[in-house]
Amino acid sequence: MTTLTAHSSIGDWLDHPEGGAAISGLLAQTGADAASLDPVRALPLQQLVALSQGTMPQSVIDDLVRSVNGGEIPEETAPTGWQERVSTGRFDGRTVIVTGAASGIGRATASRIVREGGRVVAVDVSAEKLDELAGSFPEGAVVAVRADVTDQGDIDRVVAAAGDRIDGLANVAGINDDFSPIHETSDAIWDRVIGINLTGVFKLTRAVVPLMLAAGQGSVVNVSSEAGLRGSASGNAYTVSKHGVIGLTKSAAFMYATQGLRINAIAPGGVATGIPFPPNVSEAGSARLQPFQSSIPSLATPEQLAASITFLLSDDGVNINGAILPSDGGWSVQ
Repeated sequence: MTTLTAHSSIGDWLDHPEGGAAISGLLAQTGADAASLDPVRALPLQQLVALSQGTMPQSVIDDLVRSVNGGEIPEETAPTGWQERVSTGRFDGRTVIVTGAASGIGRATASRIVREGGRVVAVDVSAEKLDELAGSFPEGAVVAVRADVTDQGDIDRVVAAAGDRIDGLANVAGINDDFSPIHETSDAIWDRVIGINLTGVFKLTRAVVPLMLAAGQGSVVNVSSEAGLRGSASGNAYTVSKHGVIGLTKSAAFMYATQGLRINAIAPGGVATGIPFPPNVSEAGSARLQPFQSSIPSLATPEQLAASITFLLSDDGVNINGAILPSDGGWSVQ
């Protein structure tokens, strides 16, 4: 029988007699059942730590692994399922700005670009996590810039840190809303979500385009969302912000199509990033959205989204401009 490890899929765990019993016992402590894990069956068990948003420590995963392996943690076997395949040299000599780079999709994107030869200007509000990212690569490969993408002064510092050449921009930084319908949406939620998710994308793109035009080339990838394609994926403010990102992408793609620039967007579905929600999530909005959110085919890992983003950023995306790529496991076709 297959040896279960932290990197075995959740599906493998659930289908294993001892593994299924171990996970069911863990879920029972929270009042949940195995069916609640159906959307994440393809993810490795280890991903539950990120999905828990801090409520599940690594020790819980380690204890689960020990419980089905005689008290020991076995050596990892060859991984199954999708594996990241780095394309050596794909970003050689390129400088790419990545926002939201301290965690989740942004960190995975920054990491992949560096491992494929690029130099990354990593932008986030968390200086500590940015320094950790930069420290994990050779000196100079990651330029960490603590910045608020809604602040023009910070935007100017990001562009200055990049230098005279900016080959790519990945606008990843974003926050959730509180799932509120419009009659419940506060000014505070609206202003913050629109500011980070849409205005920040506008300001940083506006700042880098002149350098790209001067060079006659450049690639921008904006992160929209499944909520940018439909009205049933999130609350009012988030949905508006992500629809706005799609409009911004299409307008810019059209305006600069003959000048060597490519502007595209991806629309992720469910992603196992553990991104937090604001406090006091709307009960009315959550109740209305829940049946539709429960139809998500599967959750992706940040690395899977980074694969989509880096494809569009790189020369592999040649001749693709103004595209909105649903990277959502098929959610958008339901």
